[in-house]
Amino acid sequence: MKTKITLLGLFLIFLIGCKGEERNKADMDAKVESDSISENNISLDSILGEESIELNLEQANKLAALPLACINTEYPNKLGQTLGGKQDLKSPKELHPAFYGCFDWHSSVHAQWTLVKLLKQFPKLEKAEEIKARLEETLSKENIAAEVSYFKTENNKDYERTYGWAWLLKLSQELQTWDSDLGEELSGNLKPLTDLMVANFTEFLPKLIYPIRVGEHTNTAFALSFAYDYAEAVKNSEFQELIETRAKEFYLKDDNCPITWEPSGFDFLSPCLQEIDIMRKVLPKAAFPLWMDDFMPELRNKDFDIAVGKVSDRTDGKLVHLDGLNFSRAWVFYGLANKYPEKYSHLRAIADQHVAKSFPNLVGDSYEGGHWLGSFALYALQESKVQK
Repeated sequence: MKTKITLLGLFLIFLIGCKGEERNKADMDAKVESDSISENNISLDSILGEESIELNLEQANKLAALPLACINTEYPNKLGQTLGGKQDLKSPKELHPAFYGCFDWHSSVHAQWTLVKLLKQFPKLEKAEEIKARLEETLSKENIAAEVSYFKTENNKDYERTYGWAWLLKLSQELQTWDSDLGEELSGNLKPLTDLMVANFTEFLPKLIYPIRVGEHTNTAFALSFAYDYAEAVKNSEFQELIETRAKEFYLKDDNCPITWEPSGFDFLSPCLQEIDIMRKVLPKAAFPLWMDDFMPELRNKDFDIAVGKVSDRTDGKLVHLDGLNFSRAWVFYGLANKYPEKYSHLRAIADQHVAKSFPNLVGDSYEGGHWLGSFALYALQESKVQK
C-alpha cells in the first residue's frame, strides 16, 4: 500500500486550500437560506446537540407522517420493469402488492423501514396503531409471496439490483431485531423475500468484476454497506465474509479519491464517502486509518470542509437528490467521528451542517422529495449517535 501522497494529490489539496474563501461564502449563503425556512417545518434547534442528534416524540410524529402518507399512494408511479409481453401490463398494486406506493419499489421499502424504525424508538407514536395495521396489511404472507414470484420472472431477475435489494435487507434487519410479537410476525412474513435478496447478492457479487462508482442507485459500496449491516446483525457469517472479501477486492488499492469532483448534478450518494463507509466496517480498526491515509488523507485535516449540496428546484425529482446527498454524507461523517474520535471528531460539525441544511425541508415538501427523504434523514440521525 502506498504511503506517500502523489504530486497530483498535493496539487489537488493545494487547490482546495486556495478555494477556502469561496467555500466560506457558500457556507454563509447556505446559513442565510437555512435561517429563512418556514416555521412550519421541523426545527433543528432542539436536535442539534454537542455529541449526537436526538429526535423527540413530536418530531418523530412528523417524520412518520411522510411514509404513512405514501405507502398506499399508488400513483404517480415509476415501475422500472422489463415487459415480457402484454401479460405484464398490470397496475403497480397488482405487480407489487407489498411495495407499490411511494412512487417506486425501493422508496416503498425504505418508507416501511422508516415506520418500523420509528415504532421501535417511539412506541407511543400518535398513529402507532394505524402504522401497525398498515404494516400488517402490506407485509402479509400473500403479498410477499407475490413479490417473490415477480423477482423470479425471467425478465425481472435483476429488478432493483442492488439498491432495492439493500434496502429490503435493511427492512428485514429492523424487523428481525424488533423484540415484539409484531416484529416476529412481519419478519417471518418477509423471510422468503429476504432469503431471495441474500441469494441474489450471493450470486451476483462474484460476477461483478468492477464496482459501480456513481452517486445514484447502482452504487456498489452503498449496497455492500447495507448488506453488511444485515449480515452482521443476523449473524450470517458466510454472507458477511463474502461482502468483506468483495469490498476489499474492489477498494483496498484505491487512493486519492477525487472528492472535489463531487457532487454530480443528481447525486444522492457520494462515491468517495460510500466507499469509506463500507471499508470502515470491513477493515480491522487498526488497518482502516492506514487505508484512509491513502484514500482521503485530507479528512484528517482539522480544517477540512465541504459545501453542502444545494437544491435549485424542489419539484424536480432528480434535482432534489441533493438533499439526500446531504444526509448520506452526514451518516458517513458521523460513522467516522464515532469510531475514530481521536482522528475524525471534527467531521461531526460538518455532518451537523449537512443535516441542518436539508432536515427542515422534509415536512411540507413536494412529493418528489417527501416520498423518500425521511428515511435518509432518519438513518443519518441514527448514525449520529455516539456508540457506547
